[in-house]
Amino acid sequence: MRRRTLTTTEAPAGAWSIIQRVLPYLWPAEAPSVKLRVVAALAMLVLAKVVAVTTPFFYKAAVDALTPETITPAWALGLGAVGLTVVYGGARALNTGFQQLRDVVFANVGQRALRQLAAETFGHMHRMSMRYHITRKTGGLSRIIERGVKGVDFLLRFLLFSIGPLVLELLLISIILFFVFDVWYLVVVLVTIVLYVTFTFRVTEWRLKIRKIMNDEDTDANQKAIDSLLNFETVKYFGAEKREAARYDGAMRNYEAAAVKTLQSLAFLNFGQAVLITAGLVIVMVLAAIGVERGDLTVGDFVMVNAYMIQITMPLNFLGTVYREIRQALIDMGEMFGLLEQVPEVRDRAEAGTLTVGAGQVVFRDVHFGYEAARPILKGIDFTIEPGQTVAVVGPSGSGKSTLGRLLFRFYDVDGGAIEIDGQDVRDVTQESLHARIGVVPQDTVLFNDTLGYNIAYGRPEATPAEIEAAARAARIDGFIAALPDGYDTVVGERGLKLSGGEKQRVGIARTLLKNPPILVLDEATSALDTETERSIQSELQSMARGRSVITIAHRLSTVVDADLILVLEAGRITERGTHESLLAAEGRYASMWARQRAEAEENAA
Repeated sequence: MRRRTLTTTEAPAGAWSIIQRVLPYLWPAEAPSVKLRVVAALAMLVLAKVVAVTTPFFYKAAVDALTPETITPAWALGLGAVGLTVVYGGARALNTGFQQLRDVVFANVGQRALRQLAAETFGHMHRMSMRYHITRKTGGLSRIIERGVKGVDFLLRFLLFSIGPLVLELLLISIILFFVFDVWYLVVVLVTIVLYVTFTFRVTEWRLKIRKIMNDEDTDANQKAIDSLLNFETVKYFGAEKREAARYDGAMRNYEAAAVKTLQSLAFLNFGQAVLITAGLVIVMVLAAIGVERGDLTVGDFVMVNAYMIQITMPLNFLGTVYREIRQALIDMGEMFGLLEQVPEVRDRAEAGTLTVGAGQVVFRDVHFGYEAARPILKGIDFTIEPGQTVAVVGPSGSGKSTLGRLLFRFYDVDGGAIEIDGQDVRDVTQESLHARIGVVPQDTVLFNDTLGYNIAYGRPEATPAEIEAAARAARIDGFIAALPDGYDTVVGERGLKLSGGEKQRVGIARTLLKNPPILVLDEATSALDTETERSIQSELQSMARGRSVITIAHRLSTVVDADLILVLEAGRITERGTHESLLAAEGRYASMWARQRAEAEENAA
């Protein structure tokens, strides 16, 4: 069976498609209050810009009022230079006030959109299939999501409140320059803006290629750091601290080279922008100075032109940064939305129903499966777990034992054949209902970096403290917890690092006991326990198994002697099946495995 390999960098078609993905969060149909906030924020934006472009008129009038031979405009009569200066200051304050009020009104909209996007991406990652996660780098994924959410935040703030206001302000100032002064002022300003924007966009596009390389190196370095820290214990075992540091430093060296190129290109961009802006400013000021010398303009007009050019210069200088960051934000968001657009390999069918478990019969019917098409793992597996029966699967490593449990839980879909529970194909029911009715105790129990109580209650979050304690007693871990200073409030560390392998395994057993499912998968459930603890827990597992259908995957044959049916799996095929006694009597593969493990046990005891 051919499978399509998905990459984390698959992204929507372009910038507009990315913006379209964000717009529903800004204008949600189900939230009129959010729409009202957006409208109010835009109104504040327009008011701020209207005040901004009229403010230089008060500045001009104040300067002219200080020049005796200049005629004061009719609207400024009676205010005087001092009054006009106060009005000028008030207008500047009002402009700032409208801008801040705009941010306050819009804050709820932006943060709501960020929360929803982050939650949607996080939830989608959990809906992705097992194959997706085992072939992805966790550090790289977290970095992509982090940068994507930050990109959305930047786009919301600057696209709406920088690019939009800049265009509006330039339009208003252009109109004023044309009607109040002369067409040549407008021509110089427009030429300057066109040259500036063209230069900025072209250089920025070149810089983005360098920035993309820098991001890739940053992701690689971050992944190496997280991978190394998660495997802290292994690093210590092999004395590989220097090796890991050198590996991380190598990745950071590549990042350093890309970062240097990024900074150098930024310096070139900033210098080019400064030259173009300064040239436009000087030309306009020269035109104004000539007008003053001729007597066509007043000193106040000269000052007002300067004020308008500064108003243009400041946002244009900012435009370079905004455009650069928006383009980068679009790249980061494209990667994040690329994740969202990837379809889970295992997903519910449109007509999928809820799994109903009555008796609990489990049937593997001619099951074929391989993690890769060229390397099949299971080759025609047929067996039935009758209601209340325990079926054990034994065999050498790599024979496909654990794969059976993963297929039953539907981490993967079979390539051929079917798996049925009470006559229902697991592909025809919802994954949620399937997972709710199967309990798994894996070979390697991984815990959350939270309390013991939280980790046990993960099997049933609504469980009472008494039920949690009962599950801990059944898993023979209550004594250990009672001896801890913080008891059930003890934090276990990342991946349960503060607990031993046996303690982690018992916590895993406790939370499965608490879940109380009708079907159990015990995947080497006691492999990390010592013989004495294993025996005590084995009796509890057997008690828990009564009345349930159980598939036990085991390496130590001593744990499966009481199973109703034992399957010997080799190279993806069932080579023997029967009870413990019948398999020993057959003197086949199972009997030889039993003899070897008994000899090893006696040797260890001696």
